[in-house]
Formats: sequence, C-alpha cells, structure tokens
Amino acid sequence: MNTPHVVVVMGVAGTGKTTIGPLLAARLGVPYAEGDDFHPQANIAKMTAGTPLTDEDRWPWLDAIGRWAHDRAGLGGVVSSSALKRSYRDRLRAEAPGVVFVHLTGDRALIEDRMSHRQGHFMPTALLDSQFATLQPLEADEAGVSVDVSGDPGEITERAVAALQGLAAEPSQ
Repeated sequence: MNTPHVVVVMGVAGTGKTTIGPLLAARLGVPYAEGDDFHPQANIAKMTAGTPLTDEDRWPWLDAIGRWAHDRAGLGGVVSSSALKRSYRDRLRAEAPGVVFVHLTGDRALIEDRMSHRQGHFMPTALLDSQFATLQPLEADEAGVSVDVSGDPGEITERAVAALQGLAAEPSQ
C-alpha cells in the first residue's frame, strides 16, 4: 500500500509513536521522520526536568513538523507528533493541509507500564497525567483514524494500515 498522504502518528507519550511510526512508514513505502527530532533543545530540557511544555514552547516544534509534512505533500511520509490538542493539529494542517492523523489510543495503565520499561527517553512517566489532561481526541471533521495500542507492534501497525485503507475508501463529503 502506497499513500500520497503524509500521516501524523499522534497520541500521548508511551503509546508507541516512535515504534509504530517507522513500521507504518515501511509498510506504506514512505519515509519516516521522528517528531522528537524537531524539538528545540530548550523543549527537551524542560521535558527531561518533568516540566510540561506550554503552547508557546510547542509552536516552533509544530511549525517544523508541518514544514516537513508540507515538503512531503504528494509524495507521502509518516511523522510522529503528540498533536494532543485540536489547535496543534490545526497548526500542522495550516502548514500541510492534506495530513491524515493516526491517533494511537490505549488504556492509561498499559501506557504507563510501557513507559516505565522504556530506556533512554527524555519523557518521564510523571508527565503522563498532564498528557491525558491535555488530550483532545480527533473530531469528526478531522481526517484521521484511532488505533488501539494493545498487542504487539506488528498487530498495531496492521490495524493502522487497515484503518487508513478504510479512511481512503470512504466517499468524499
């Protein structure tokens, strides 16, 4: 399956964006970009210290991801970004109107367990509550799908591919 869309793999920390994103990109035959790589060093320092980012902290990060997505328009790509708020997704769409979101969703206990076993990641488990408090799920007018993160990465990726195929098959409105 090949897609001209740029897919943004979104969700709270610990849902598997960095694991599923590259697998989905490989499955779709498009490049992957790690959203965390677009963060300025000041953002990483704040998160490492357990301080949630403000919207003002996020705007340059979202703009950089949006520029990458814009540059991939018509070519396809997968990029990870928490994209927790509608306003963040709107910011991404302002740069790249054709993006499609894959919202990785799951039970808080499962996500916390996965986060507690991660090594070498700057996002502490302590910020998970603020992530869930900030999360605004996709709305009906947003191009995207929700995918449950239970199971292994291969199963999650296949659910994402199937959901994207279903989205592509829906008639335009």
